[in-house]
Amino acid sequence: MEKDVLDRLKGHLGDHQIFGEPVRQGDTTLVPVGEVQLAGGWGGRDDESGGGGAVRGRALGAFSIRADGTVSWHPAVSVNKIVWGGQLALATAVVASAIAFRRR
Repeated sequence: MEKDVLDRLKGHLGDHQIFGEPVRQGDTTLVPVGEVQLAGGWGGRDDESGGGGAVRGRALGAFSIRADGTVSWHPAVSVNKIVWGGQLALATAVVASAIAFRRR
């Protein structure tokens, strides 16, 4: 039954998403899901040429599959995005305060 559920999930996800090794704990199986993006290029002018490439991978979350066949999605938390959002909010507050004090 677990393999059937995984096969159905694979059909619903995109081509660039990958599954990690399933981990069983008690009657629940966790299946980590990630995303891999590849990019590359090649070019040149006259006698010079060059190229480059990049690979980016990130965790998306995990599916939990219970013994009764219930599937739940648990998204990964990006601490970097949370910190970036806090810094952006702080910068906005500092600029707003500076503008307010300057007008007085």
